[in-house]
Amino acid sequence: MKLNTLAAALAGALLLSLGNGTDGSLGFAAAQAQVRPEAGRHLQAAQGLLKGGKFKEALAKLRDVEAVSGRNADENALLEQLRLAAAQGALEPDTMARAFDTLKGSGRLSGAQNLQYIEAIAGTYLRANQNAKALQWANRYFAEGGTSNAMKQVQTTAQYYSGDVGPIIKSTMAEIQANEKAGQVPSRDKLNLLMNAANRAKDANAESFGAEKLLQYYPSKEIWASALATAAARRGFSPRFQFDLYRLRLLTDNMRGAEDYMELAQMAAQAGFPDEGRRAVEAGFKAGVLGQGKDADRHNRLKTFMDKRVADTRAGFDTALAAARDVKAGDGLIPLGLYLAQSGKAKDGVALIQEGIDKGQLKREDDAKFALGLAQFWAGDANKAIATWRGVRGTDGSGEVARLWSIYARSAKK
Repeated sequence: MKLNTLAAALAGALLLSLGNGTDGSLGFAAAQAQVRPEAGRHLQAAQGLLKGGKFKEALAKLRDVEAVSGRNADENALLEQLRLAAAQGALEPDTMARAFDTLKGSGRLSGAQNLQYIEAIAGTYLRANQNAKALQWANRYFAEGGTSNAMKQVQTTAQYYSGDVGPIIKSTMAEIQANEKAGQVPSRDKLNLLMNAANRAKDANAESFGAEKLLQYYPSKEIWASALATAAARRGFSPRFQFDLYRLRLLTDNMRGAEDYMELAQMAAQAGFPDEGRRAVEAGFKAGVLGQGKDADRHNRLKTFMDKRVADTRAGFDTALAAARDVKAGDGLIPLGLYLAQSGKAKDGVALIQEGIDKGQLKREDDAKFALGLAQFWAGDANKAIATWRGVRGTDGSGEVARLWSIYARSAKK
């Protein structure tokens, strides 16, 4: 039963069941209750008000029932049931709770009724913005065997607004992991709940987990923009990985204008990847942001410059490769392998980077592993790239860019 239907349900069920008993009393047919006329007329009047949506008036009328002396157990049970229903409509959860305690103490509630009433009380406390009490009754509902999904939502909402977000984070992360283990995609609402709770608790680990799952299952331009900005702002993030974030900006449609395309192109050229730089310029022209306006000549000069750098780099590659192989450390082979990978010879690039890693004496082993993953991804082997990036754990930005590229690779496989 939905949380807001208790009043209507009781109004209909009880009102239609009161009738004349064979002994001159009013018989409550559904429960075989015995109600005397002096109590019954007030109960019927209260029920009529309840059915008409006049909840506060119904509560007031029930005081006339309370004034009847010598009430029997049936009359008291009907009184508290009607009070509970009217109090729900009047948004008086404390009154509901007192009526429930009286009913429960009388032994008149079945197991199903017990849970139904607890559910209604929790929901009414939530509607009344009494989140701590809503959480208390929601917890009681589950402790007494309830399984309603609606109550799970009440419990979670009450936890969130009462500030008790730790359990939300823990249970939501567990649900997400259970979904994944079962081969199911976690709902976006569940992921958003985790992100909001993590933000409220300032739990960076949970927020990072939630952001990763949002990017993996519900990637969008806006979510990627936020993730890339967050990565760049992390403490200790090295500027040398800005290039890798710009690469993801291009892939996720987050280039913000002509300057971004030009910046990416220049970064690529400086790193020794002019083919990639030329593609960035071409993408800017295709997007209509380069080659336009007062800077059109500047954009065209950049395009010409990139064409020249492509030719020069190709001409000097063999010499650079020989020099890199002529030293003990493998560092010089890494960028040359990436050059091959981004210029259309990805498998050759993978082999050359691996050669550099195997040679050893690397200044930055995590950087080399990240480069290997990029080459593997460009070679079309996303699974192998993800496995390689999993081993990149540097705190200088290498681990962060590896994580973001892993997420992108997983979404690109779909």
